[in-house]
Amino acid sequence: MPHDTALIATIALALTFALMLGLLARAARLPTIVGYLAAGVALGPYTPGFVGDIAAAQQLAEIGVILLMFGVGLHFSPRELAEARGVALPGAILQMSCATLLGWGLARLMGWPDAAGLVFGFSLSVASTVVLLRALTERGELATVQGHIAVGWLVVEDLAMVLALVLVPVLAAVTQDRPPAGVLTGIGGNAGIALTVLLTLGKVAAFVALMLVVGARVLPWALSWVGSLRSRELFSLAALVMALGIAYLAYVLFGVSFALGAFLAGLVLGQSTLSQKAAEQTLPLRDAFAVLFFVAVGMLFDPLIVLREPLALLATVLVVLVGKTAAAYLIARVRGLAPRQALSIGAALAQVGEFSFILAGLAVTEGVLPEAGRDLILAAAIITIAVNPLVFRAADALARRLPEAA
Repeated sequence: MPHDTALIATIALALTFALMLGLLARAARLPTIVGYLAAGVALGPYTPGFVGDIAAAQQLAEIGVILLMFGVGLHFSPRELAEARGVALPGAILQMSCATLLGWGLARLMGWPDAAGLVFGFSLSVASTVVLLRALTERGELATVQGHIAVGWLVVEDLAMVLALVLVPVLAAVTQDRPPAGVLTGIGGNAGIALTVLLTLGKVAAFVALMLVVGARVLPWALSWVGSLRSRELFSLAALVMALGIAYLAYVLFGVSFALGAFLAGLVLGQSTLSQKAAEQTLPLRDAFAVLFFVAVGMLFDPLIVLREPLALLATVLVVLVGKTAAAYLIARVRGLAPRQALSIGAALAQVGEFSFILAGLAVTEGVLPEAGRDLILAAAIITIAVNPLVFRAADALARRLPEAA
C-alpha cells in the first residue's frame, strides 16, 4: 500500500549525508560536527536538491537531547549536583545576564526595540546541551569538578529558559498593548502576570520535588525489578520508557522542558545498581540521535545571511565566543576555580543552544523579534558549534601558559 515516507527518507538521508561529510571532515582534520552541520545544510530548504522534513528532524533532534540528558543524569548524583550549585547557580545567572546585556546592546545598535534586544541577548546566553556534553565527554571531563559545574550550569539555564518561554507572550502583550495570552486575567494586569510566573515556578518546583522524593524510590526499584527478569530487550525498553516517558510527562503536566525532565529521570535512576547497564544499553541510540540533532540544526541555516548581514553576524559571533567565554571564566575564577577549570567551563559555554531556536521562533511568531534576529541567532549557532573544538584547543594552550594556582 502507498504510504508517506518523508520521515524515513529524512532519517536515511540525514544519516547517510552525515556519514559521508563526517568522514570528509575527519579526513580534513576538522571536527566531525562540522560534517554533520554541513549535511543539514545540504538537506535544508536553502540549498538545491532534496529537502528533508524539517518538523520531523526537529522532533528527532529533541529525542537526541532527551537521551543525552538522561545519560548525563545516570552518571550524576544529587550530592554532586548540590556541591556544584555554589558555582553553577550564581555563575549561570551572572553569565546569562552579561550575555543578555551584550546582545541587547548589539540589537540597539541595529535599531531594534528593547524587547527584541532582550530576547536576542537571552537567546545568545544559553549554551547547547548536546555540544557541551559531547565536548566534555570526549575530553574525559564530564566526571570532573568543571564537568559537574558545567552540567549544573546547564540545568540553571534550562530552568531560566522555561521561564523565558512563559514571559515572551507577556512581553509581546506589553509592548503591543494587547491582553497577554495564557496569563491569568480578571485580577489585574500586573498581578495576573506575577501569578502566572509564580505558577510556572511552582509547577517546576513540584516536578523536581516529586522526582527527588517519589521518583527516587519508585524508579530505581522498577528498573531493578525489570533487570531481575534477565531480559536484555525488556531492560533496554524500560530504560527508554523512563527517559522518554518522564520527559514527556514533565512537559505536558508541569510545563518543564524535555531536557530537564530527562535529566531528573536519569538522576534518580542513577541510584540503582543497574544504572551503568542502562547507560551502556542506551548509548547507541544517544549517539545516533545526537548526529540527527546537528543535522537538524544545519537544516535551518540560510547561508545567505553571511552575505546579507556580515557585520551583524560577526558581532553576534563575538558576543558568544568572546563575551560569554570571558564572563564565564571570570565568574568561575571569582568563585575559586583554578585557571584550567575556569577556561574549560568558558570554552564549553562558547556556543548557542538548541533552546535558543525555540525561544527565537516563539519571539518571531509573537512579533517581539524580527526575522533577521532569528537568522542571526541560528547562523551564530552554526558557526560557534563548528568552531567550539578550536575554542577548547585555544583554552588548553592558554591554560598551559598560566600557573595552576594563579
